[in-house]
Amino acid sequence: MNATLFKNQTSFYSGKVRDVYTISDKWLVMLASNRISAFDVILPHPIPFKGQVLNQIASFMLHACNDICPNWLLDTPAPNVSIGKKCSPFKIEMVVRGCLTGHAWRIYASGKRTLCGISLPEGMKENDFFPTPIITPSTKASEGHDEDISKEDIIKNGLATEMEWETLSNYSLQLFERGKQIADNQSLILTDTKYEFGKIDKEIYLMDEIHTPDSSRYFLKDGFEERQQKGEKQKQLSKEFVREWLIENNFMGKEGQSVPTMSEAWIQEISNRYIELYEKIIGEKFIPIVLSEAETIERIENAVNLLSR
Repeated sequence: MNATLFKNQTSFYSGKVRDVYTISDKWLVMLASNRISAFDVILPHPIPFKGQVLNQIASFMLHACNDICPNWLLDTPAPNVSIGKKCSPFKIEMVVRGCLTGHAWRIYASGKRTLCGISLPEGMKENDFFPTPIITPSTKASEGHDEDISKEDIIKNGLATEMEWETLSNYSLQLFERGKQIADNQSLILTDTKYEFGKIDKEIYLMDEIHTPDSSRYFLKDGFEERQQKGEKQKQLSKEFVREWLIENNFMGKEGQSVPTMSEAWIQEISNRYIELYEKIIGEKFIPIVLSEAETIERIENAVNLLSR
C-alpha cells in the first residue's frame, strides 16, 4: 500500500514485516504484510498468508492476556490489519527464555556463560529448560541489528527507569506464563518469545504482536523429553527453521553475504508451516481470506470512524 492512504493520517512507517499508519496522532493502523525477515534482513520473497496468520494469532493472544496488563489493540477490521492506541515505545525488546535454544544456545555453545548480564548454568544441553525463565532484553533498532543489553545498562542509558523495568519484567514473566499455559493446552511448548511495551501518559501498555511464530518459538510437546534424552533435534513450529536454512546456506545477515535463492516449493513450505502453527495454537482450521486493497481500506476507514465518535 501507499505511504499516504487515510484521512487525518499523520505519519507512516514501514518495518521489516508491518506497515504502520498513524491516524490523528492517536491511533495506529498496523498492516501485517507477507514479508519475512531473518537476521534483521527482509528476505526477497513474500510468504502467502503469513500476514493473516500473524495478525490473527496476535489478536487471539492479546485478548487471551488482557487481564494481565493493558494492551494497545482496539479492533481487527481485516484479516491482516489491527488498529490500536498509539503508544510511546520503550526502545527495548523484552525477550523471555524458558529453554536454552536459538540465539541463547549459539552464545552458550561458543563458550560464553553470561547473556545480558545473566549467568547461565554449566552443563546444559541445547533446548534444556532453565530452572526458571530468564529475561534477556535487546535494544530495538530501527535499522540494522538488535543488540543484547543488560538490565543495568537499560537503566543506566535511560531506556527505562528502575521502577519501569520492574513493571516490564513482571508483565513479561506473567505473559510468558500465560502463553505457556495456552500452548500446553494445545500440546505445544512455548520456549521463548519477545514482548514490546510503550506508554500512554504514565501507563505502560503491551504493544505489537505476541506469541506469534515471528516473535516466539514453539516445540511439539509430544516426544520432547525422549528427543532431549537422546540428543535429537526438537520438532518445532517457529521461524527458527528459516534461520537454520539460511545458516546452512551460509547467510546470517553479515556484510558480504547474499540471501540464498528461495524456490517456489520452499516458499510454499514456509507458508504451510505458518498455517500449521496457527491451527495448532488456535485449535481451529485456518481459513485464507483475500481482500482487495480497496476493500481493506474501506474496512479500516469504517473502523477508524467508529473510534472517532
